[in-house]
Amino acid sequence: MSQRFSHYDEHEDANMMKVEVNLDDTPPEWLGYVMDKLFELGANDVYYIPIFMKKNRPGILLQLLCDQSKLDSLKDVLFKETTTLGLRYYPLSVHRLERRFQSLTTPWGEVQIKEGLHNGEVMQRSPEYDECKQIAEQYDVPLKEVYNRIWQLLG
Repeated sequence: MSQRFSHYDEHEDANMMKVEVNLDDTPPEWLGYVMDKLFELGANDVYYIPIFMKKNRPGILLQLLCDQSKLDSLKDVLFKETTTLGLRYYPLSVHRLERRFQSLTTPWGEVQIKEGLHNGEVMQRSPEYDECKQIAEQYDVPLKEVYNRIWQLLG
């Protein structure tokens, strides 16, 4: 494998915020749009969790992680694009592994592999999904076969 993409050092980030809203009357089809907007404006992560709210109503807990500097613009999206009447946010520290991106030669061409390192030791290794998907579609190979072959090559 050869180095191709940037390298991020392991670090603590103490300037993060966790933001959450409970939604029981936002149409579910809006949520993909909301997620896209939040990512466009700098959210680091956005996810949904099914919940039960007062009066046993089903709802969705939307949570996002962001840098403190992005909080105001992301709050604006939540108020403008959902039906929430309020939100909660908390300061949060995040520990990020060192990240290294490398290129692996496969029978279908090059695939980027993301590695997560802790104290210089590889803890996680993962092929880039979009590239694996493209290979599966281009060569009419099941996606799991692409992944299995890459895992074999990684040893």
